[in-house]
Amino acid sequence: MNLTPSEEQEMLKTMAGDFLSDKLPKTAVKEMEESEAGYSPELWREMAELGWMGLALPEKYGGGGMSFLDLAVLLEEMGAACLPGPYFSTVILGGLPIIDIGSDEQKEQYLPRIASGETIFTLALTEASASYHAASVETKASADKDGYIITGTKLFVPDAHVADYMLVVARTDDKAKDEDRISLFIVDSKSQGISHTLLETIANDKLCEVTFDQVKVSKENILGQLNQGWGEVQKIIQRAAVAKCCEMVGCIQKVLDMTIDYAKERKQYDRPIGSFQVIQHYCADMLTDVDGARLATYQAAWMVSEGLPGTQEVAIAKAWTGEACQRVIALAHQIHGAIGCTIDHDLQYYTRRAKAAEVTFGDASFYQEIVAQEMGL
Repeated sequence: MNLTPSEEQEMLKTMAGDFLSDKLPKTAVKEMEESEAGYSPELWREMAELGWMGLALPEKYGGGGMSFLDLAVLLEEMGAACLPGPYFSTVILGGLPIIDIGSDEQKEQYLPRIASGETIFTLALTEASASYHAASVETKASADKDGYIITGTKLFVPDAHVADYMLVVARTDDKAKDEDRISLFIVDSKSQGISHTLLETIANDKLCEVTFDQVKVSKENILGQLNQGWGEVQKIIQRAAVAKCCEMVGCIQKVLDMTIDYAKERKQYDRPIGSFQVIQHYCADMLTDVDGARLATYQAAWMVSEGLPGTQEVAIAKAWTGEACQRVIALAHQIHGAIGCTIDHDLQYYTRRAKAAEVTFGDASFYQEIVAQEMGL
């Protein structure tokens, strides 16, 4: 395993970093967070023109044919820039599952529109328990003569208010065991019977409560095999957890850079605070966490990219990175002092997003349990 970035990845990283620095000052982030849509359609189109929506999609569908590891590099830069909007939900939660198990017709219908930025996707998975176990799925899809009727409520659905389609995880068999009763459906968000409510969140991201009231879908809208969807859902969760780690790595790298700059500039007792040993040790601890998170994350990303079994590696990455984020953010606030706690300072964007990312797709406790199971405990 060689995690040294390729020349192509270095170019992607530089290009993405420069583009986002230019197009996404924190004033623009604030405007997007406070807007109803939660993103800039103009910026979305520019990203599509750069090929970002289709970066990891096959070339035959208008994509770039690059790997998940390449996508990880881009996601890290997005995390560093605090990019709002439906990129994660469209590409990670929508496009990649369609590549995995979509029929030829589904791929032809949806992937080119994702790659061009024309279509926004999301995943409707979690419910009242906020659990990532098959037993927690209570939304039901009942067989009908023309297809299925979906009834239930999903919580914390990202970008559902602007999504054109949702991948809906539903129960399709009441008699089978939990893992053998789950199916995935591609549902048009404009279907009759769907309503959504935006939820208030610490990160000011656009999570929704989505209600399905007798929503009709055709049999052709099943993604993958009937009653065999839980295996794909687990794959989606694993891949999304790694992708979220990539964003968190970008987040804490930026926080570290900001903090070092501040420690060099801020003076107390006629000397920069970075000359004091305690501040130096704080920064050393932050760097240790950042580099540890990056190594764990990219090892997991490489295994996902190569299609290798990586349950333990993914769990280690998400557990470590989530907790490392909180340690890095806490020390950054300690070093910045009062200024870092103001709403006008950039640090608050990273603090809020890191806290949200820590629990998204499973918190540290959830993944520590998985690591223990993988160890045979």
